[in-house]
Amino acid sequence: MKSSEAAILVVDDEREITGLITLYLQREGFTVHTSDNGEDALRIAETLIPDLILLDVSLGRTDGIEVCRTLRQGVCANVPILFLSCKSEDRDIVRGLSEGGDDYITKPFSPSQLVARVQAHIRRRRTRERVNEEQIVNINFPGLDIDFRSMEVRLEGELISLSAKEFELLCVLARQPNRVFPLEELYQRVWHSDSMGDTRTLMVHISNLRKKMEIDPSRPRWVQTVRGFGYRFCPDNNCEERSSIPN
Repeated sequence: MKSSEAAILVVDDEREITGLITLYLQREGFTVHTSDNGEDALRIAETLIPDLILLDVSLGRTDGIEVCRTLRQGVCANVPILFLSCKSEDRDIVRGLSEGGDDYITKPFSPSQLVARVQAHIRRRRTRERVNEEQIVNINFPGLDIDFRSMEVRLEGELISLSAKEFELLCVLARQPNRVFPLEELYQRVWHSDSMGDTRTLMVHISNLRKKMEIDPSRPRWVQTVRGFGYRFCPDNNCEERSSIPN
């Protein structure tokens, strides 16, 4: 997996630390989003569903432990969460891990070691996802049925005709509903190569997929745009398109 395919959310109210972490992660090709408070972090995480979250324990009004508990009850239940903290006593580490954290990094830390741990957690998550995807033979949502073996898609019971690439694109998105996929990652997963910065082919296929699936392609219900970032598959009728995700 290339680092450029991974989105990291860094939550810390110390700007110097956030800046340092962002610098090192971006050098490795990660897409980095930041927040300095728990409320904003929850909003970004629930929209973006990042590949990993670096979460400071001490955040003021809503601390990191509380943020972690909330994330574990929603769409980020399986996203790796690495706590950052000045507290290094055993009881603090045990508390962080028992509340849903996957790792605990004490400050001050080595930026290169932090990046290595981030990469290790993402590799493990990607491996689990790949194994789970290979075991899925069909997906059923209200009004939509996808059969991976026969490559058939039925919308409200009616068979719709998709090209091979349109079907692959829908499968990648539908296997991880609500997750926002960057354009480059989608291109790599479906075309198995780098887009070299030209994602027009992907956008044309998204447009064609919407024409076949959506009642009103200009107001998509299934395949939605998160402007400035990418696309997501939304099985919930209450899903709304987001205009942007702040960095």
